[in-house]
Amino acid sequence: MTNPPPLSLYIHIPWCVKKCPYCDFNSHESRHKDGAIPESAYVDALIADLELATPKVWGRKIKSVFFGGGTPSLFSAEAIDRILSHVRMLTPLEFDAEITLEANPGTVDAANFVGYKQAGVNRLSLGIQSFKSDYLKALGRIHDSEQAFAAVELAMKTFDQVNCDIMYGLPNQSLEDAMQDAQTAVRLNPTHLSFYHLTLEPNTPFYRTPPSLPDDDTSSDMQIAIETLLAENGYEHYETSAFAKKGKQAKHNLNYWQFGDYLGIGAGAHSKLSYHDKITREVRPKHPKAYMEQALQGKAVEREWLIPQNELGFEFMMNALRLIDGVPVDLFQQRTGLNIRTLQAAIKTAQSKGLLIIEAGNIQPTLLGQRFLNELLELFLP
Repeated sequence: MTNPPPLSLYIHIPWCVKKCPYCDFNSHESRHKDGAIPESAYVDALIADLELATPKVWGRKIKSVFFGGGTPSLFSAEAIDRILSHVRMLTPLEFDAEITLEANPGTVDAANFVGYKQAGVNRLSLGIQSFKSDYLKALGRIHDSEQAFAAVELAMKTFDQVNCDIMYGLPNQSLEDAMQDAQTAVRLNPTHLSFYHLTLEPNTPFYRTPPSLPDDDTSSDMQIAIETLLAENGYEHYETSAFAKKGKQAKHNLNYWQFGDYLGIGAGAHSKLSYHDKITREVRPKHPKAYMEQALQGKAVEREWLIPQNELGFEFMMNALRLIDGVPVDLFQQRTGLNIRTLQAAIKTAQSKGLLIIEAGNIQPTLLGQRFLNELLELFLP
């Protein structure tokens, strides 16, 4: 590779007020007697982690920053400001860098929102999931319908860019109720919407004791109806689960899907970093206490490994084919250092099955490929 890909920074805040029964992310309920989170100590660890990692990305500009969780909005505006101040001191941020913070509607505070914006956050992502209290209760969320509406309205008054995460295929959800959630989201008119089908992930309470979910045909009807409604209201469907107003795509997530680089700091955070002759991955300790201890001892990275060359094709396609319009064929060589001909057999098979097309130097999934994305990706497994 002659030039490194764009670089993003991911910052993981691992605590939640309450762990949701469907969630398999690295999140932890705060179990301190007074409910307090070791905010200051964790920020110290993040800063130490970033200082240790900076030489690996020396001189490379950061195009986006994403505070994910957990629930980053549990942290004070002062803590977010302190983190971003050190990011600016240690790394060059692009002038128009996108800086996103995830927020739970049950932890919304108007003063904090203003403080986050003053610290440099310019995009807020709200975990709404549903605008109906019954479904929120079934999902184990800590907010209700009223708080969901209030959070969106406050976010849109404070930030120019707002994303709302919505789920469908919820326990006992009807097509009508799923569409009411989608219609409400469209009426509120945020710049970005993410619609996710509820999945039962291993090692979650929902997986061990599954709720009653809509059947596959109903879920498929929900997906098609939601996509149609959003298209009719000016939302471009640009990634499997993502819809954006014109020019408001998530830069941070686009960098993932285009197989860009990302440095991940915080408990359980992952990194993908490219060098002229190799691409590596890193992971941090998952448990917050272990992470803080090791980061402050100068050992934030728990494991680092090389991505084998024969796996790069699958890794690239696993991201790129989530994009509705696909990517330029040339991007494969730019991001992996390999020639696209190394995937010729898999590409031909995908084309013959009607899952993939290559036109005008662009490779993209067909509508059938979008619907059967897992089957398409399996063709690129080494």
